[in-house]
Amino acid sequence: MRRFLTTALALAALGMAALAAAQTREIGGRGDLLDRIAVVVNDGVVLQSQIDAQVTSITRRLREQGTPLPAPSVLRQQITERLVLQEIQLQRAQKIGLRVSDEALNNALREVAQQNHIDFAQLPDALSGEGIVYAEYREQMRREMTLSMLRQRDVYSRIYVSPREIDQFLTKAAADKTSEGSYEVAHILLALPEAASPGQLEQVEKHAEDIYQRALAGEDFGQLAVTYSQAQSALERGVIGWRKGTELPTFMAEVVTKMKPGDTSRPVRTPSGFHIIRLLNVKRDDQPLMVEQVHARHILMKPTELQDDETVRGRLQTIRDRIAGGSEDFGAIAKAVSEDPGSANEGGDLGWTGSGTFVPEFEDMLKKLGENEISQPFRTQYGWHIVQVLGHRTQDMSTDERKRRAFEQIRASKFDEETELWLRRLRDEAFVDYRG
Repeated sequence: MRRFLTTALALAALGMAALAAAQTREIGGRGDLLDRIAVVVNDGVVLQSQIDAQVTSITRRLREQGTPLPAPSVLRQQITERLVLQEIQLQRAQKIGLRVSDEALNNALREVAQQNHIDFAQLPDALSGEGIVYAEYREQMRREMTLSMLRQRDVYSRIYVSPREIDQFLTKAAADKTSEGSYEVAHILLALPEAASPGQLEQVEKHAEDIYQRALAGEDFGQLAVTYSQAQSALERGVIGWRKGTELPTFMAEVVTKMKPGDTSRPVRTPSGFHIIRLLNVKRDDQPLMVEQVHARHILMKPTELQDDETVRGRLQTIRDRIAGGSEDFGAIAKAVSEDPGSANEGGDLGWTGSGTFVPEFEDMLKKLGENEISQPFRTQYGWHIVQVLGHRTQDMSTDERKRRAFEQIRASKFDEETELWLRRLRDEAFVDYRG
């Protein structure tokens, strides 16, 4: 696992290297089962082969990173808990009808291919050379994208950013240059039960202090994270990656802005538990912020029980050809047929927007189009679109844009902590039966 594990998406795919191995297999006519149920999770299961596949791939990755391995039983327990949480989330996604389309999946795979400087058509052979089966890679990628969409849907809806928070953020950012820095951070979370007793609180706090002292004494922080952390980043050596100071959880930002690379914080108490934070690196960014903006308009049509994907795509194709041929006006048709309530009355006009405003498939299409060019129909999670780019500009950060970015960064700073609390609630509400 070398070249393709350098991309973030490929790293996500490594976590479940063999979906096919997770199916029950038999030997010839004897019918001897080589798989069994390890955990029952609500109406689903985690199979022993899923756990074994992750143990193999994660052990290999940790060795390649030079991380001392925890005891096999500890690693297996961490992996099992991660798979249980994944199964709970995937069941919820299925229940609410959340699905990653083949087009969205292919776009993500094209990005992997592009990052590795090969054509999309070469991806299966390239993965095979790394010992990865393409069909399994695709399905794991779909799972990871589904989990990401679910978290954005469920967690972001719980996060409220008030106008007062935005004003305070902008005031602080103007006076505090640390907000312009980026920080590479790792952490260890020791979770607390939702209604922890004084005895439980004391026990977890003592355990956190012990781990902190061991880190100070020189024990490998990554190994401690793999062994003890209950955060989603545990099997990544606790590393959450690079974040702007303003995008870090508030409790973490308050700590790391006072640290030097290599420093480890004392345990920090939050609603989710005790965190031990390690600052890995810092980058300062004192350059003025310039925003690349695009002016676009679009038409959205949604599939229904009466109109499937192909029918809707065909209708949009006809509309697109009529507009491109000059027989119809884009804005007039958008007012008449577009199903985007936010832009239909404006003739589909989305105004001037910066990067990160739209879902990835929409952003990718905007990047491919020249001025006044109209796209072919394409799909996102919202339905089928055609989009026309009306112009590009580079803009100094306006007040509105600064507020938009402030909102996004405040929301991002709350996301990790809220995610841990959300996962705890899902886990507490689930039926989980370990079969040993």
